[in-house]
Amino acid sequence: MANSVHSISVALPSIHFGGKEHIIRTGCGSVSVTVYGDQDKPPLITYPDLALNHMSCFQGLFASPESASLLLHNFCIYHINPPGHELGATSICINDPVPSIEDLADQILVVLNHFRLGSVMCMGAMAGAYILTLFSIKYSERVTGLILISPICRASSWNEWLYNKLISNLLYYYGICDIVRELLIHRYFSKEVCGNLEVTESNMVVACRKLLDERESINVWRYLQAIDRRRGITEELESLECKTIIFVGDSSPFRDEALDMSVKLGRNCSALIEVHACGSLVTQEQPHAMLIPLEYFLKGFGLHRPCQYSDSSSSPLGACCIDPRLLYPEKMGLKLRPVKTRASPLKPRAHEN
Repeated sequence: MANSVHSISVALPSIHFGGKEHIIRTGCGSVSVTVYGDQDKPPLITYPDLALNHMSCFQGLFASPESASLLLHNFCIYHINPPGHELGATSICINDPVPSIEDLADQILVVLNHFRLGSVMCMGAMAGAYILTLFSIKYSERVTGLILISPICRASSWNEWLYNKLISNLLYYYGICDIVRELLIHRYFSKEVCGNLEVTESNMVVACRKLLDERESINVWRYLQAIDRRRGITEELESLECKTIIFVGDSSPFRDEALDMSVKLGRNCSALIEVHACGSLVTQEQPHAMLIPLEYFLKGFGLHRPCQYSDSSSSPLGACCIDPRLLYPEKMGLKLRPVKTRASPLKPRAHEN
């Protein structure tokens, strides 16, 4: 088990956008962790989706001045990358054992112990959301709250198994070819930003294509193998005690799973935010839609935005901004689905539409 071994960290001299990268060795391979901010602050860890790293998965959210001020003001960020997904990663030996999804979750415990972190806030997207949720189930005392983007909670369906089998074979024999890139792009983004014959695809999709070209195909293949062999954790969600907020695009292929997950988490303190005209990767496609719900969520933990960035006309944490209808700004394309809870709610009650 990964958590049964001592970690060894190598702090690399390269700095990526102000973050310091650490390579931590675990029982099932090395993992890259990029740390941003003051390590005396509460920790927030992130975990990306298939073929993505912390930049290609979360940069849109953290690059937004308002979101960055909210998150960096309250947290030290620990971006955990799947094995071989960090910037400049080389190919992992094909003969090395492929870690299971349980191994990847246990790697997180090694990371937390290495940095001497106690309870952490978690943010994960798609496969990364599954891994962090599994970690929360196994080590509930180490998780303060969950921020999940288009999460997965079921075992692979037959359709997903065929989809993964196709990508897996293409990755193994042909690398990240055009077909693989297209399949991954449509996994992340909505049709609106992917473009068509009449509309040119957005800059974020163009940038994502370039980043996918930099991935080592065998490393992506290994992550996909772990995801494909996952078990369903839907029934175990009822045991989760931490507060949870779920974001999902209404055109995400994982929308139904997110809805199912929110129902199971209903007995705990949880909320579902469905974003209109958006794919799975809300952090990149519509990061602005996450700001107000995130502020309400973090307010439940006693966290706040710095005064110099707060604007009472836009921030629910401002002293003059108390109207709960701000949770439903149509211009932001949000459709919130409050979940009944037994605990105190994450946010003020909102009027039904």
